[in-house]
Amino acid sequence: MENVIDENKQGTSLKLASKPDNTKKLYIESYGCQMNFSDSEIVASILHKEGFNTTSQLEDADLVLVNTCSIRDKAEQTVRKRLEKYNAVKRQNPKMKVGVLGCMAERLKSKFLEEEKIVDLVVGPDAYKDLPNLIAEVEEGRNAVNVILSKDETYGDIAPVRLNSNGVSAFVSITRGCDNMCTFCVVPFTRGRERSREPQSILEEIKDLANRGFKEVTLLGQNVDSFLWYGGGMKKDFAKASDLQKATAVDFAALLELCAKAQPKMRFRFSTSNPQDMSLDVIKTMAKYNNICNYIHLPVQSGSDRILKEMNRQHTRAEYFELIDNVNKLLPDCSISHDIICGFPTETEEDHKDTLSLMEYVKYSFGYMFAYSERPGTLAARKLDDDIPEKVKKRRLSEVVELQQKHSLIRSKAFLNQETEVLIEKTSKKSDSEWSGRNPQNTTVVFPKENYKIGDFVMVKVEDCTSATLKGKAIGYSKNM
Repeated sequence: MENVIDENKQGTSLKLASKPDNTKKLYIESYGCQMNFSDSEIVASILHKEGFNTTSQLEDADLVLVNTCSIRDKAEQTVRKRLEKYNAVKRQNPKMKVGVLGCMAERLKSKFLEEEKIVDLVVGPDAYKDLPNLIAEVEEGRNAVNVILSKDETYGDIAPVRLNSNGVSAFVSITRGCDNMCTFCVVPFTRGRERSREPQSILEEIKDLANRGFKEVTLLGQNVDSFLWYGGGMKKDFAKASDLQKATAVDFAALLELCAKAQPKMRFRFSTSNPQDMSLDVIKTMAKYNNICNYIHLPVQSGSDRILKEMNRQHTRAEYFELIDNVNKLLPDCSISHDIICGFPTETEEDHKDTLSLMEYVKYSFGYMFAYSERPGTLAARKLDDDIPEKVKKRRLSEVVELQQKHSLIRSKAFLNQETEVLIEKTSKKSDSEWSGRNPQNTTVVFPKENYKIGDFVMVKVEDCTSATLKGKAIGYSKNM
């Protein structure tokens, strides 16, 4: 998945769904993309039924699981350093078991047991339902591995436990896997082929969240715009579907409309989109419903057609501009964010300048910017030399980051003296007297608490800003929600 939200650890604790008769304690840490955090909630649900309540205290855990990311080497090294911490704790608590989940588990498989002696079980993203059996094997003194990728598993029949939840916003997974085979990306190898979840199960999960007081849902997938439900099966097999299946198929635009209509008082986001798959119908659906947020994460990776071809991206610079123009035409107040890789193999200064000029054209609200990191097993690693010196990668990345900060400030200043709707999510990190939330454009807004509470939709008059945050004063409740 392209939109990496965090490489730092996120210890997760379960507060709402602990059974008094559950005697075992589970500690989960998640790294990387939003899908990993969503998967950890599925894991917690599965193990909750097996007698585990989660704990926020590592030292108290009977079972420690780390849900890993493989998108860059830095993410993997972060996990390995964390395992050193587990090892120190395990010396004090020898009965504690340690498992590795997610993409890193899928990539390394049983090799993980050899490289990290502390690890007792290794479980890939499609094998979480097998966790009870694997844990039983470990408790009998054997290491356990299951990294078999599925063509069908979506976990649509599992109600996730909401870990570290603010009770306001939640992730709902709608697709798994990816078929795009970008040359730099490990996702097709670690998460398998693309498959979509049955729409009714998605709507039921969202309804349950609404009944529990949640106010915002992010529809989640490696490539949400490829969502296609025609009764089961992978998207690539749609051509073989019956006429009836094709006539009643639900694509992403239709799913988005179903969600918006079913829960008009709930706000919807989605991530991640792929430029080649985003249709005009999706943009038109966003424009049609006030409760679909005007924000699109639209990874571009490079502004150079030559580099895009080397990356096996299925869009050109011109096609990307056309998509941006359509978004701006149909959703003039929509914010757009990006992923950009600096220093991809063979990237020249002209290629780099193409990326900077593309950024100048779009003027993204914010983005996720990285220096290229060769990932073992990818086509780029097999076919292309990592020939850009680290010093050059870092310099190009610095230029991209600097330009993005400039554009982020421009986008933030556009909100000055304007009113914007904010969903209150938490207390501000910098002041206990202020709330923090996001507006439909996914920009963080802080303002004095007064008598408002978490979960309220309020209108805020923006008085000041930084490149990342809007500051203002609440002027009343939103009439839209």
